[in-house]
Amino acid sequence: MDFFASGLPVVTSEDLPSDTAPSEEDDEVVAIIKELLDTRIRPTVQEDGGDVIYKGFENGIVKLMLQGSCTSCPSSIITLKSGIENMLQFYVPEVEGVEQVVDEENENGLL
Repeated sequence: MDFFASGLPVVTSEDLPSDTAPSEEDDEVVAIIKELLDTRIRPTVQEDGGDVIYKGFENGIVKLMLQGSCTSCPSSIITLKSGIENMLQFYVPEVEGVEQVVDEENENGLL
């Protein structure tokens, strides 16, 4: 209880995965996708207790893994397709779709 009363953040930015951090290996399209995920999509999803992890971009398909409350949310597919996919396609014409990647360890309860 002392921790919660201290007002410190529960998760710091150092604890968050850096999957959306741009790297020198990224082409221009991937860099734009990562920037949109980091600045517009992830903050909104994180407000609801979830997260979106970038897993790749291949043949026009952005691969994302949902975490936190998003994994058990019945409307997560709607969020993925209607929200995330539409936004990425609006800003990045090369994006043809968004696909959810499932972490097999978490799916089997082996976290």
